[in-house]
Amino acid sequence: MTQQSITPSPELIKDWHDEWNESDQIVHSAYTHIAIRAAQWGADQELEACCALLEVSDKNARDFLQSARRPKPPSLKEQALQEMDKLDAMWDVTSIEDKSLDTIRRALEQLPDHE
Repeated sequence: MTQQSITPSPELIKDWHDEWNESDQIVHSAYTHIAIRAAQWGADQELEACCALLEVSDKNARDFLQSARRPKPPSLKEQALQEMDKLDAMWDVTSIEDKSLDTIRRALEQLPDHE
């Protein structure tokens, strides 16, 4: 197995600087932007190296590691169900005669999952 460099190339650093210049960034400096991008790049390089090692022995382990370390954000349906759980916990169940939240939850659960 070949050793990968953990240092971004000068071209990549220049690309990140150009990206910052083109973004009309006012939140942080070019140095901060480059540091953030370098940290993300380094983490991605490490994840890919680990995945490559896992792939040698087990393809399922690679997929598991990749999905666990770079999860997709929850769908709108999942977010709505999480908010329903919060409402349900805050709601005074002793004063509720109807099952409004249950009805809304069942309707949400029947919606198709979209990303």
